[in-house]
Amino acid sequence: MRGASSREGGSLGAAGGSPPLRPLNMVHQTMPTRSTSASNASSKISPMNLRLLRLVVSALIVGTLAACSTRPPAPVTPSVPSVQPPAAPTVPVPVPGTLTQSKSRWVPVGWGELPGFEGDALHEAWNAWLRSCERPAPAFAPLCGDVRRLSIASPEEQRGWMMQRLQPYRVESLDGAADGLLTGYFEPYLDAARQPGNGFSVPLYAPPADLAARKPWYTRQQIDTLPQAQAALAGRAIAWVRDPVEAMVLHIQGSGRLRVQEADGSVRLVRLAFAGTNDQPYKSVGKWLLDQGLVRDATWPGITAWVRANPQRVNEMLWSNPRYVFFREEPLDALDAAFGPKGAQGVPLTPGRSIAVDRQSIPYGTPVWLASSGPTAQLSRLVLAQDTGSAILGAVRADYFTGWGPEAGEIAGRLKQGLRLWALWPR
Repeated sequence: MRGASSREGGSLGAAGGSPPLRPLNMVHQTMPTRSTSASNASSKISPMNLRLLRLVVSALIVGTLAACSTRPPAPVTPSVPSVQPPAAPTVPVPVPGTLTQSKSRWVPVGWGELPGFEGDALHEAWNAWLRSCERPAPAFAPLCGDVRRLSIASPEEQRGWMMQRLQPYRVESLDGAADGLLTGYFEPYLDAARQPGNGFSVPLYAPPADLAARKPWYTRQQIDTLPQAQAALAGRAIAWVRDPVEAMVLHIQGSGRLRVQEADGSVRLVRLAFAGTNDQPYKSVGKWLLDQGLVRDATWPGITAWVRANPQRVNEMLWSNPRYVFFREEPLDALDAAFGPKGAQGVPLTPGRSIAVDRQSIPYGTPVWLASSGPTAQLSRLVLAQDTGSAILGAVRADYFTGWGPEAGEIAGRLKQGLRLWALWPR
């Protein structure tokens, strides 16, 4: 699950320290998958979303500059001066020592070790970095002024600034292993109705009133079958969807978008955000199908194929995962719709540029260089550590936010491949 509440992300504090451990709610859980061939994800991840992000960020910057002006408008609009980052250092910068975190060690390296560093479209990642600066970790707060100014700079200027102000560290396990695992997650986009009927029969619930008093709460099967559980949830349905399997996907991802048909016939776009769980353990339905010998392909396409062929056993599969997720409704305006849900750092996620990590290996808000090559995606890019997940554990482990809707879900469902990470930390 993913972290939905607005809270401070952990940070290293002093160089070499470990991020403090705090209780956190997570917004999504990752279903184990097996990768199969698919087209390159980096070319599929919603170009429309990225173009919209650039327009939104540009509009915000221009609006801020206009609001801060105290002079009357000039008859001729002056050209915007180019942003000049500080000159690269002319003397060698001392190489720091290895840093040790709770679950990883960071080995200092030169920028030349980062594959594809010269070719990345850094302005796309800058949207995610600007979001992290809304709730910066202490180590990165002093850099956020530069990050905002450089949002209208060229990738070359952004790259030069990074090389001066940040030190790359190769992330390894405590025993020195640098190879890890990359998976993907997304935000489902479903049709829904405020009232049951016309095929909309699966409820999505807000938390029951007694959720905090009863730990753990009823299991998924008990919620579906016990009169006591159903009585506790009476009047708590936010909306109704058609497909119980799609509802379970929403539970696993922890948030989603709904196109809701209101009682008066109007249609409204809203977001459901994570609001809690029944405190039962999460069990992967994909693993259950594998253990039962029912499938050989536990990717999401493989699971949906089994569901279509075995409708009479769908509840049995769903009930193998006792965890149940509750939601809260949030409005979705044009700006919110250009980004994903809030991650554990407390800022909205950016498609293709936000990752979930183990915060005991990499603190929230850290810029990270990600390199992964496999049948689903060829990735060498700057991303921001802005989220976590109950299955995202270990030193070199990341979950890659692919966006929202069916195409993003297709990529996320297939993404399972090797990974290397470099944390970029202030000098």
